[in-house]
Amino acid sequence: MNGIVIVDKPSGWTSQDVTARLRRVFGTRRIGHGGTLDPMATGVLPVFVGRATRGVEFFEHAEKGYEALLVPGLTTDTEDTTGTVLTQQEVSITEEQIEAVLPKFRGDILQVPPMYSALKVNGQKLYDLARKGKEVPREPRPITISELTFLGFEDGNLLLRVQCSKGTYIRTLCKDIGQALGCGGCMGRLRRIRAGEYTLKDAVPLETLLNAEHPEQYLLPVDSMFSNYPAVKLTPNQEKRCRNGNAFSVPLAPGTYRAYSQNGEFLMLAKVEQGTMTTVKSFFEPE
Repeated sequence: MNGIVIVDKPSGWTSQDVTARLRRVFGTRRIGHGGTLDPMATGVLPVFVGRATRGVEFFEHAEKGYEALLVPGLTTDTEDTTGTVLTQQEVSITEEQIEAVLPKFRGDILQVPPMYSALKVNGQKLYDLARKGKEVPREPRPITISELTFLGFEDGNLLLRVQCSKGTYIRTLCKDIGQALGCGGCMGRLRRIRAGEYTLKDAVPLETLLNAEHPEQYLLPVDSMFSNYPAVKLTPNQEKRCRNGNAFSVPLAPGTYRAYSQNGEFLMLAKVEQGTMTTVKSFFEPE
């Protein structure tokens, strides 16, 4: 089986837990996911099956969209409500105060990764050090927040919609916004609503997949992740050169394209420069 399944990940599962179970569901070891979600988080988790795993590298840099609940007045060691409470206070925040601080976190900003993360410092994962009660300096990393919208209050907590680049920690964003509000804060809930081209409307509950008699019905074609690029049908001769990994001439403008065979098979993601098409990544099954 080959393709991409968009899983609606439930809370309490790691992304690795999901892929491990789906290896059994789809009967293949060739499975990878596109972007880790914390165990407490839910929502869109693209899982690549079979030859579609060749597309994972392109998905790592895809923009992600989230709805997050920020709990003001509460700080924890993990920057979310699963951690040990560090400080807690009653707060009263107005919408005007929120809208005054949010612009500081939009656009290109620097973010210090949390200690409870899988990043490595001197060969050691930060969360391993954090569990031993150690804290080490972390370099701020550039990220991009293309959207940060206050959606309203939920039992005194702040509901936010975030659209961001790879490497953004929403937990840390919540903590930093709470700090900017002067009361501290942490993340109380997180739901990924979009990853690259895929949204919740494409997502299948994990339980549905685990119980499906024909799970292959939920697989999307691998070219669906490149739908923002124009499609081009190759001639038989061009297809032959494509399958041999050779470049060939095309009357096309420079850019990135989805290349198909005469019978509609997705062959490759291709690049055109100065009238020559070359392979970026092939997706056809080798003969």
